[in-house]
Amino acid sequence: MKTKSLQPGDIVDVVAPASRCTPAELKAGIRFIKSLGLVPRVPSDLFGGKMPLFANTDRARLRQLKAALYARDSKMIWCVRGGYGSLRLMPEVRNWKRPVRSKIFLGYSDITTLHAHLNQAWKWPTIHGPMVERAGSGRMSVGEKRALISLLFGRTNRLEFRGLKPLNAAARRSRVVKGTLWGGNMAVLQSALGTPSALKPNGHILFFEDIGEAPHRVDRMLSQFMQAGWFKHTKAIVFGHFLLNDAKLRRDLWNDVIPRFAASVNFPVLKGLPVGHNPKVQMPLPFNTSAVLFTGARSRLSVDTGIE
Repeated sequence: MKTKSLQPGDIVDVVAPASRCTPAELKAGIRFIKSLGLVPRVPSDLFGGKMPLFANTDRARLRQLKAALYARDSKMIWCVRGGYGSLRLMPEVRNWKRPVRSKIFLGYSDITTLHAHLNQAWKWPTIHGPMVERAGSGRMSVGEKRALISLLFGRTNRLEFRGLKPLNAAARRSRVVKGTLWGGNMAVLQSALGTPSALKPNGHILFFEDIGEAPHRVDRMLSQFMQAGWFKHTKAIVFGHFLLNDAKLRRDLWNDVIPRFAASVNFPVLKGLPVGHNPKVQMPLPFNTSAVLFTGARSRLSVDTGIE
């Protein structure tokens, strides 16, 4: 399934399925959307209630999300922020019928829960990428902004990620791996295991990123995925950015945990996608689209945008 690209004047529904940003960040994000020639539509009660963890009550967030997904006059849904809250909505979201037309859906982090559902149940392509909070922050790199605009407005049909680093023997051999790309935030994906919303990979290329997760927790998550059967038919794994401020923890993660995991599997494992919670750059990454991974000395990933 392909999604229609944006044109100047198109309506973008702004939603907050998880946490809220500050009013100033929201205002700046809306200015950014307008600067692209688009028309942001923001619910008057986007933020509400005395909810320290969430943007609003579960009921309000569900109503706003449903209205955006089914609106016939908008072509994109742009999430405000991650944080926490999307999983709480899933018992009702799972009962919603797939709309006739797909639309661009953009977000990441806690929004991984919704990506998994839209990819798996609705067969929609989605975009893991910078949210409204970041769009208005002024922190977007030139390359990040250029890639996002090119993708949204259909100026390219594939994104190329070069300079990936092989982490095991399977990735160091030159080969071509084709598959559909799924994934997102590792801890969020783990949180859905055992629920009807859990992602069920089967012959996919997987992507993982995260923030603030100590090495032992990453090892625990990978072990749980392994024991849950996630990697029985996995074609490859590509790791994005794992934000850790402690230098020792970063060394332990990338010098011990990830290489040890990579050595334990017989499919290619690589790192280096500039995608995730990196404050310097958060490149957009399409999900549920065809991907081609070239391994070996010049490893790279080519991903169909899912937008036409």
